[in-house]
This record gives sequence, structure tokens and C-alpha cells, in this order.
Amino acid sequence: MFVYLDNSSTTRQDPQVTRLMCRIMEENFGNPSSLHRLGLEAEKLMKKARQQVAQSMGAAAGEIFFTSGGTEADHIAIMGSARALKRMGNKIITSQVEHPAVLENFRALEQEGFQAVYLDVDEKGVIDLKQLEAELDENTVLVSLMQVNNELGSLEPVEQAGALIKKRSRANFHIDAVQGLGKLPVDPSSVKADLVAVSAHKIHGPKGCGALYMKKGTRLKSPVYGGGQEQGIRSGTENLPGDAGFGLAAELAAKEFSRRNQAMKEARRYLLEGIKAEIGDVRINSFEDERCVASVLNVSFLGTRGEVLLHMLEQKEIYVSTGSACSSHHKGQSHVLKAAGLSEEEMEGAIRFSFSHENTRQQMEYTLEQLKKAVESMRRVIRRK
Repeated sequence: MFVYLDNSSTTRQDPQVTRLMCRIMEENFGNPSSLHRLGLEAEKLMKKARQQVAQSMGAAAGEIFFTSGGTEADHIAIMGSARALKRMGNKIITSQVEHPAVLENFRALEQEGFQAVYLDVDEKGVIDLKQLEAELDENTVLVSLMQVNNELGSLEPVEQAGALIKKRSRANFHIDAVQGLGKLPVDPSSVKADLVAVSAHKIHGPKGCGALYMKKGTRLKSPVYGGGQEQGIRSGTENLPGDAGFGLAAELAAKEFSRRNQAMKEARRYLLEGIKAEIGDVRINSFEDERCVASVLNVSFLGTRGEVLLHMLEQKEIYVSTGSACSSHHKGQSHVLKAAGLSEEEMEGAIRFSFSHENTRQQMEYTLEQLKKAVESMRRVIRRK
């Protein structure tokens, strides 16, 4: 049986999306910037895709700017905000558990003279709002927080954070909603966000496509120069097949929101309860209630090594991860689990299961059976040593 439980890394592209993209590549190959008929037809498809993504986020089409992915959307938002507002101050705030797409930009800005603050988190990876409030001042020009933690699935208090930011500073508020889109409402106005980054391949769309929501009137100096596409926010010839695929994926995710999330909740609940009942010496690192997104479950199997478990499950056609795929090539412990205060043993034995609406109870039964065997087998080997 094939069981894919690494959906936070990427999802299987929806066949409807694939068919649309293939048709566009064959029939609508014009450049959206061209003035002839083929270009105008391509431009119409771009407008439709922009509207679809906007509607999935509760935004206006004119506030959506296509990018090459969530990483580039984060980059434009962070670097563009800091540089546009540097005359107002040099303080920028984020958390210790952000995705590398955010943290690496903050480190780069520190090299440019900005003062970066990395907020502490609790054992579930959630920021301390009191610390955020204490750090906010007139010198703060940017706050960047994720909506959902990609390793633990914890929901960050972005709505409360947004209210504090707008009350106590003039900063741009950027949200990385890459793991939130399709699993939670992503409504920029309700959280007082100026900028929101999303990605297509997390919602059964194509890789290499993302979008940045930017509220009208937001001050931003784009770090991407070129021909002025996307209103100068992201220059470069538009990826029409990919952007159209993203638009359709976003529309499908919005239409099927309830059904998809219910399927993920059921799969997650079954696997979680099975692990707790049948496998001893585990630590559940994710919240077990509505404070965790339905798509993520992080568990430490004490007395094992997560990387070895991953490959043992892979041999049984079960695919999981030990953390963020985007940083898996870096050696060392997860910065998220370390910030959450896990012990060396807990970090070493951590596995992330991430679900989609395609996962079934039958798959979870098979996963639990093989997981139990793998954990017991590894523990026997380690005890012998």
C-alpha cells in the first residue's frame, strides 16, 4: 500500500490542475505582456488566476502579486518592507521558529544594520504575545510571523499579534501563510496584515508558483528589478501555466474546504489515538486539539532515530519526514524543536506526519501497523548495543 504523509513538504498535484496547465502550454503560449491576440488571451487567463487566488484569501485581485513560490513572496515582503521603511527605524521582529525563508532574510538584514529580535516560544512553538508587545516601539518597521508552524502545526496568534502591532507601531505586518492556505481561513483584513505569502504546491497546485498579498497603500520597495511585470512588485515574464494552475488549485481548495479538512482531521485523529494506545514511550509534540492545524502531527518516538524510522517506513511505501523539507539538507537538529525546548532524545526521535484529504482510514491502519513494527525493531537493536 502506498501512503503519502509528507504533505507539508509538497502535495500531489490535482489532475484537474495538470490538465489545465498542459492545455495552456499547448494552446495559450503567448506572453501576457504582448499586445497581439495571443498575448491578450494569455492576459485574460492571468486575470482569472489572480481573481481565483484573491477570492480564496478574501482579498481583492489588485492586491495579489504572483511569485515563483512562498520563498520569493517572503523575500519580497521582508526585504521590501525593511528597505522601504528604514528611515522610520531599524528594528525588525520575528520568532525563533520561522521557516528558513523568513529567518535567512532577517539574518541578511542584520548584515545591513537592522536590529533583529527573535521572539521566544513555548513547548508547542507558540510565541509570547507579552514579549511581542514589550518589543514593539516607534523604531519597529517590520514584524513577520507564520500563521501555522510547518513542523509542529501549531497555530500562531496572528490576529492578536496584528492588533498589537497596529496599536503600538507603524510597522508592516507580514504573515507567512504557506501552511495555512487551504487549511485555515486566510483573511488578511481580519488579522490586520499588510503582506501575506502563500504557495501553490501546498494545496495540490504546481511547484514554483506562489503569491504575495499586499494591502493597498502598503509601503514596499521591491528587491526584484526588471521589466515591471506584476505592477513592478515582481518583474519577470509571468509563469502563465503555473499561475493558472495555482488559481484553479486555490478555487478547488476553497470550494472543498470543509470536506478536505474533515478528512484530514479524521486521518490525524485515528493515527494519533493509535500511536498513544499501541506504542509506548512517545512524546506528542503537537497540540492535540484545535490549536493545531488538521494537516500536521509531530511525534517523538523515544529510544529511536527519526531519520532511520523514516527510511524503514519508506521501505513499506510510507512517506513521512523528520522536519522541514526546505532545510533537510542542513545537518543538525531542528531549530523549531530546539526552540520549543525538546531534549536531545526527543529531537532525535521526532517524526512529522502531514496529511491531505486523500489520506484514508485504511492507510492509517497500515501506517500504524508498520510504524509499531519499525519502532519496536529499532528499540530492540539499540538495547542490544
